[in-house]
Parts: sequence; structure tokens; C-alpha cells
Amino acid sequence: MYYQPVIGLEVHVELKTKSKMFCTCSAIYFGQKPNTQTCPVCLGLPGALPVPNKQAIEWCMLIGMSLHCEIPFLAKFDRKNYFYPDLAKGYQISQYDEPFCQSGYMVLSSGKRIGIRRAHMEEDTGKLLHETVDGKKVSLIDFNRSGVPLVEIVTEPHFTNAVEVKEYLQKLQQIVRYLAVANADMEKGEMRLEPNISLRKMGETELPGYKVEVKNINSFSFVEKAITFEIARQAKLLDTDTLPVQETRGWDEDQKLTVSQRNKEEAADYRYFPEPDIPPFVWEKTYIEQVRKQLPELPEAKQKRFNATYSLPGYNAEILTRERTVADYFEEAVKIGKIHAIEAKKIANWMINKKIDIETVLPATLIKEIKSVEVVEELPEDTLKKIINNVIDSHGKVVTDYRNGKENALMFLVGQVMKEVKGKAKAETVREALINLLK
Repeated sequence: MYYQPVIGLEVHVELKTKSKMFCTCSAIYFGQKPNTQTCPVCLGLPGALPVPNKQAIEWCMLIGMSLHCEIPFLAKFDRKNYFYPDLAKGYQISQYDEPFCQSGYMVLSSGKRIGIRRAHMEEDTGKLLHETVDGKKVSLIDFNRSGVPLVEIVTEPHFTNAVEVKEYLQKLQQIVRYLAVANADMEKGEMRLEPNISLRKMGETELPGYKVEVKNINSFSFVEKAITFEIARQAKLLDTDTLPVQETRGWDEDQKLTVSQRNKEEAADYRYFPEPDIPPFVWEKTYIEQVRKQLPELPEAKQKRFNATYSLPGYNAEILTRERTVADYFEEAVKIGKIHAIEAKKIANWMINKKIDIETVLPATLIKEIKSVEVVEELPEDTLKKIINNVIDSHGKVVTDYRNGKENALMFLVGQVMKEVKGKAKAETVREALINLLK
């Protein structure tokens, strides 16, 4: 390719706290009746003062820590000023030059390191609903989402293709779910993706003099498509010595293209200044370490441990650690399985190949199922036949009773065989074998 893509990402993740970022309204807004989860604070009414949500801030710090970010001892909130109908106050409480987390990274499977510029805390906006009322097209505003805690994770422009972007996003979603700070359900708008895309000639090292942002994408596949489309669109313009306009665009899935929305703003356009109603935060090192202790074992570390501890193939370990609930289920099953001398590899294979529903099948039930099949497979047919013949020879009278029509006698013989095999055969198999031998 004559041009090299230069791509950075901004990802917004809604935290699943019970209350909003700066008030006590419920942060659970999805499916609720419009404008029922609001108060003077999240509606931006005069005189209402914000009170920061401590848990949301700590969860933001956990996200930053999981991305190897530095946690500065000084942080503050800022006002980001802009007008839009879903922003009741006329400004958004966000962070600018002193965020909670900065200078981190994520390593992709290729070994490439993607720089994380910052992970900062802000409040979400309301939601515009475009509908037809009385035959007229109108835009309605639902402020239930306004003020919901939102973490924005901003990368350096280190991506060069859509494949790298998709891997990064999938890993980020996995991390926040492991932390149990967000559901990151993109269909509900709980994780929104915004790539910044530009092109430069191959061999150049300077950043291009423009960038195009594609806003509010809610699908990994849509991100891939939008980036691929933008690369082709911008390349055509550059081929004619036309510099692409620095703007914000949206992805139209029906037409499979991006569409212009507005000229892209710069930081100066937002007139950031320190939020006067919230004092700066000065952290002590001991507090930061207390927050760090809340970090669970993250996916990469868990996958490596599964490889080493349970001797699982890389593929199996990767599948079992995709979701924390599945990984926890596997380890619980392994603990129970040890009592029955069932190897972790066998448990892993059962979970993956038989697609066990961990919501309905308890680990103990899974082990019981594996054991029942395992023992039948391990008991040779000739050994079982020999045991059955010994039982027949030892209970001549019962055999005679059965041959004279007493069905209960057969069940007695089945029971005797089951005692001898110590549960290492299915009762139905033993019954059928006895019937055949007693003909």
C-alpha cells in the first residue's frame, strides 16, 4: 500500500455502579421509562452541586492499573464546555490535563505494544430519540443516562490496521468484565468505540496534518468495516492531492459507508477549565496500593497459569479464560475432580467439546457425568463378563428362580455384580449381559 494508516482509539465504557457519577439517582437506566431516573444534579438545574462517586473513581483506577497505567498523586475534574441538546448543563464534567490514569499500554498477541495515553472519568450524556409524533419527525431527549459514570480510554495512534484494533477492543472488553466494573454490552451502548483514522505516505514518521473520527460505533465488526472504508476513502482523496477534511463522521451500516456529521473539534474549542464545585484529589501512596489490591487475576495471567498448572494446550486455556465465570467454574470442577482422580485436561475437554452450560450444570454434576462415562470406558468387556459369570456360579438358586420366571431374581444378580465392579459399570449394561448369559 502506498499509504500507511495511522489509527488511534477512544473507547467509552459505562461503569455498572448502583448510582450515577455525581448524584444518588439510579445508574440502571436501560429499559426504564424516560426521564424517571433524574434529579436536579443530573438535569443541571441551577444551584445543584455534584458529589463524586467514590466507587466509580476506584473502578476507573482499576481499569487504568490493569492497563499498566501510572496513577498520579494529583488528579482533578474539569468542565468540558459545548452545547448539545442531550447535555443539560451546557458542559460535561470530565478530566483534561490531570486524569486519574495515564501512560499505560496493552500488548497484542503479535508482541506489539499499544500505548494508552489516559483513562479518565466523566459523566455520560442524555440520549436523543428520533421519532415521529403526530406525523412530524422530532427528536426527544431521555435524561435517564445523563450522569452515568463513564470511563474514557484513549490510546496513542499506534494501530496500523483494523485487525489490530479489533484485538485491542476484544481484550479491553474482556478486562473490564474480569474486573466486574462493567458489563460492556455494546448493544446497550455500554461500550462505545471511536476510531481516529488518517493516512501518511509509507516511510513517513510525522503524524498526518488531519484526522477523521468515526463516532459511537457499537460493534467490533462495524469498527473493522468503518476503518476499512475510511482508509479507501481517504486514499482516493490523497491520490488527487486533496487533504481529507478533519471531521467527525458516523458509520451507516445499511449503506456500508461513513457519513459526515460535523467538523471535528480541538481541545481548545471545549474551553476546559477546572471544575469549581469539586476540589482536586491528592492521593496517598497507601490508598493507591489499597485500590491495587482489589485487582483480580487478569486474563493473560490466568491463561499462563492454566497452561502451567493444569498442562492445558494454549487453545484450551485461551477458551476457558475468555470469561471469568467460565474460568472460575473450571477451577471449581478441577477441585471436585481431584477427589475422583479425574484430570484437569479431561474436564477442560468436556467443557469445550460438549459446550457445558455453566448456568444450569453444577461443577459436581459435570464431574459425576464425566466419572460415569469414564469408568464405563475404563472397564474392559472381558473383565465385566468374568465378574458376571462368577456371580452366576455363586448364586445357583437365584439363577434357577430367574429361569423359572421370577424377575426379582434378576435384579438381585444385577446388584451383586454392581457390588463387585464397585460402580465401574452401568447397571443397564450389567442387566443386558446377565439376560444374554442366562438364556
